[in-house]
Amino acid sequence: MADEGRGIPAEGLPHLFRKFSMVQSDDRRENTGLGLAISKGIVEAHGGRIWAKSHRQGLGARFTFTLPTLGVSGIGASSALPPVSTRSSQSEESEEEQERILIVDDDPQTLRYVRDTLAQSGYAPIVTGEPEEAVRLIEEERPQLALLDMMLPGTDGIELMEEILKTANVPVIFLSAYGREELVAKALDKGAVDYIVKPFSPTELAARIRAALRRREVSEPSEPYMLGDLTIDYTSRRVTLASRSVPLVAMEYKMLVELSANAGRTLTYDHLLERVWRVRSGEDRDVRPMRTIVSKLRRKLGENADNPTYIFTEPRVGYRMMRGEPPSAEPSETP
Repeated sequence: MADEGRGIPAEGLPHLFRKFSMVQSDDRRENTGLGLAISKGIVEAHGGRIWAKSHRQGLGARFTFTLPTLGVSGIGASSALPPVSTRSSQSEESEEEQERILIVDDDPQTLRYVRDTLAQSGYAPIVTGEPEEAVRLIEEERPQLALLDMMLPGTDGIELMEEILKTANVPVIFLSAYGREELVAKALDKGAVDYIVKPFSPTELAARIRAALRRREVSEPSEPYMLGDLTIDYTSRRVTLASRSVPLVAMEYKMLVELSANAGRTLTYDHLLERVWRVRSGEDRDVRPMRTIVSKLRRKLGENADNPTYIFTEPRVGYRMMRGEPPSAEPSETP
């Protein structure tokens, strides 16, 4: 269904189907009421999906929904969704060997489809339709990757991702019916490694997951990095300076982790672009965003480029950090 009304702002699309969602237009702020939320409930109760698109304000909006048909592979009574927050059935031994992937989506049809795709691709899926369960599952199951829906009850995917990234350094891929450039860019800027627009094929999903796992950051050391007043606790993802917490955004933390995990080595601009910014071969290799991040890090760590304590610049090459200090040994007992 399409109309030629005022349209919907890009930032309002992910929240459109919530009860009494507020949509801001140029000259007014409107409440969507219950109609769209009820429509979503009816469609999803029949195993379907509903979404809206709006090219820009002033050009109207288009609402689309899909319903499954009999005979579609992977959909039907024979593939009923297991209880929420459980893994799909695998043997204990095979689960230990498989890479675990968390899926968070409030649509049972999507959960079933993605779960079956992952299981057939050799992964151990962990599924939940409750966003508030995600952080607990991250802590308990330690998945290698998380798949999040952008529009979730009580929160949005980006907020949930930020909570997850405070708990564990796990790659996040968004699955969303909304493919607006502004929304995709925001998700990637906030720390997502990829963004897949629904509908997608099992082949595409599996390929995107493989690529994300290949680009996964190097395993962080188990021991904290300590140099002078600076401590980086990789386990808790906490950075302190003279015992005071240093607030960092996702990209600042990733940059600091990459440099400190390779302390004593000069990391080239190309290396950092590939590992931290995930720039691929042949893509634009602009180092200005990297320099901005380093400048912000230095400011937060209380140093300057002319007389650095922690992050050193190798002109026309890259950056390096000094090797950390070994943990102070416990005094031995006197016999």
